[in-house]
Amino acid sequence: MLLLCSPLRAKLSFSETTLFACQARGVFSTQKMFRVQCQVGSYLQAHREENRNVLCSEENLRRRNLLLVLVTSSIPLAFPSYGKTKGKNPYDEKRLLEQNRRIQKENNAPEDFPNFVREGFTVKVVASENYVKRDSGLVVWDIAVGKGDSPKAGQQVTFHYVGYNESGRRIDSSYVQGTPAKIRMGTNALVPGFEEGIRDMKPGGKRRIVIPPELGPPVGPSTFFSSKQFEVFDVELVSIQDCTRRTIGFYSDFVCN
Repeated sequence: MLLLCSPLRAKLSFSETTLFACQARGVFSTQKMFRVQCQVGSYLQAHREENRNVLCSEENLRRRNLLLVLVTSSIPLAFPSYGKTKGKNPYDEKRLLEQNRRIQKENNAPEDFPNFVREGFTVKVVASENYVKRDSGLVVWDIAVGKGDSPKAGQQVTFHYVGYNESGRRIDSSYVQGTPAKIRMGTNALVPGFEEGIRDMKPGGKRRIVIPPELGPPVGPSTFFSSKQFEVFDVELVSIQDCTRRTIGFYSDFVCN
């Protein structure tokens, strides 16, 4: 015999909340045994969802109060930022090379002048196979090899030069001045890159020297150079002279023949 029992009330304690027992189905047998199945799963699930909603509401309220405190106290907020990493465009270097050649042409740069591709703080020197890069970073091209011995420390060298900046613009020239330059080797009278470049030249030789910033002149407001850039020099070594010290009274100097 199958009967539906009347609603039963049972007190179940869940977080100090009294729940009602649900309407159950009962089976009454001839042995006068009565079994009741009370299905409370749906009520428990609803109670859990209600507690979760309460917790979420409290968390949102705490965040809202924190945001109000930060805004009113003028504390800068830091929000996560998402950005795309800019990839290197393979055509950038080609475009920069074309731009450099156009500028060099406008500046009447000499033939086979090197190109300088700047990307941030790094500079890439693009030159033909005529140029040779040394371990120090100096880049040279022997346009013409002279004859004889190379200068030694203490000897005087006489040379012509033409100086250029990275864009091929001429910045100085001994040809324009009408007289060659004279300097004694080994006296720190030249920038390191320039002296290294002519140290192994021979009289009559012509060389193009590309001086990196680390071997170039000092920079600053008290110098001619305002920024660290590559310098290019076309050098023609005219002659080498021996020098001897001359002393007259309290005066002393060097005489070079």
